[in-house]
Amino acid sequence: MSRPTLVILLAVLAGLAVLCALGSWQVQRLYWKEGLLATIEARISAEPRPLGEAVAMLEDGGDIEYIPVHLEGRFLHDGEQHFFATHKGASGWYVYTPLELADGSGIVFVNRGFVPYDRKDVATRSEGQIAGEVEITGLARTAPGEKPSSVVPDNDPEKNVYYWKDLAGMSARAGFNMPGKVVRMFVDADDEPNPGGLPVGGVTMIDLPNNHLQYAITWFGLALALLGVGGRFLYARMVSERKTVR
Repeated sequence: MSRPTLVILLAVLAGLAVLCALGSWQVQRLYWKEGLLATIEARISAEPRPLGEAVAMLEDGGDIEYIPVHLEGRFLHDGEQHFFATHKGASGWYVYTPLELADGSGIVFVNRGFVPYDRKDVATRSEGQIAGEVEITGLARTAPGEKPSSVVPDNDPEKNVYYWKDLAGMSARAGFNMPGKVVRMFVDADDEPNPGGLPVGGVTMIDLPNNHLQYAITWFGLALALLGVGGRFLYARMVSERKTVR
């Protein structure tokens, strides 16, 4: 085997190793995603538990994401915060409203749901500004400590516009101090209708994309293609070299 042919062989083997490694990684991601989806499905199907249980889990370092919770308190509508979002193809806002817990243990920011872009002003949906004691059932959500990615725009608290869920920023703008006063989580309210129809609750994204099997097939398919094309090329080259030697 000539030196150029050996170099080509090594390049093909290296390519096969990389493609197979990528395919194997996607298989691992597939199992991880299927496990995650199964966990989420089991959680959202469970009976709601008191908010205090989820708070205790969080303080112990547990995972409270998507756990159904029940809480009671009074909405502090003056502290309403607006998160830019889309819902069923329409642009608008998720309304995050601080809820003062009935037992006096603190304040929880509740994602009450979606309002269209031109209904950000509470004056356009005053019927939904519920007064007095309320009972909320929803899903506990973790509060990220920092912006998730550099491609996400910066929040603009002065205009009450958020592109990522900054609990500390929302709390400060609403006039609450952290830590202590505000519980370190969000709650996404369920789809129980609000007076006047807005906000529209039940907006939690549950159906996470799972394309890892497709990606794995793609990488392994490319590996097979490289094996076929590279093998034929190397075979033809080696046959040619043998004829030249003769």
